[in-house]
Amino acid sequence: MRSEEFSAKTIEEALAKALVAFEAEKDEVTYEVLEEATKGFLGFGSKNARILVTEVFNPEKIGKTFLTGVFEKMGLETKIVVSEKDCYLVFDVQGDNLGILIGRRGDTLDALQFLLNLVINRKGSEKVKAIIDIENYRAKREETLISLSKKLADKARRTGQRVILEPMNPQERRIIHMTLQEEEGINTYSEGVEPYRKVVIVPKRKGYKNRN
Repeated sequence: MRSEEFSAKTIEEALAKALVAFEAEKDEVTYEVLEEATKGFLGFGSKNARILVTEVFNPEKIGKTFLTGVFEKMGLETKIVVSEKDCYLVFDVQGDNLGILIGRRGDTLDALQFLLNLVINRKGSEKVKAIIDIENYRAKREETLISLSKKLADKARRTGQRVILEPMNPQERRIIHMTLQEEEGINTYSEGVEPYRKVVIVPKRKGYKNRN
């Protein structure tokens, strides 16, 4: 995280300078007093207060700032509502005519989500997993994946052959694995390298283990 030293006649004035420089509120930074201000004698030998100011890691603010900037450049008016779900930070983007942000089978949305995670985690020491949802696409996609995975599991059992799905992001692969983990007679695992990693459904055999 960003840290910078500031000085002024008082600690309060130094902190005010830091907040302007960081474009932050008081609760979005922490500071350490390096040196108290001294008045000196008869106006001589006085010293300013010095503090070291550090930004507090705020993934919600970082994410919203990034997305808002992207959407403004695209000429889109949006509202971003952030919530937490299953250890993920969900950025729900609301507005009109946002289909352009979803793309074919969510390709554009996944690319935007990939960039969002890069931006957030570049500035913090703790790992944050972020999801972007637009027009409830993720929920609709989840229903589709659940239905598809069950059909393909039936195919794997019926043919005795493994079934390879199209490349998916980690969240979508997790949906497939979770849906089929209790299915009788089949196993699932993932293969490949991101962003082309895909789920494989196989008839249950000794030695196979579910891997996402």
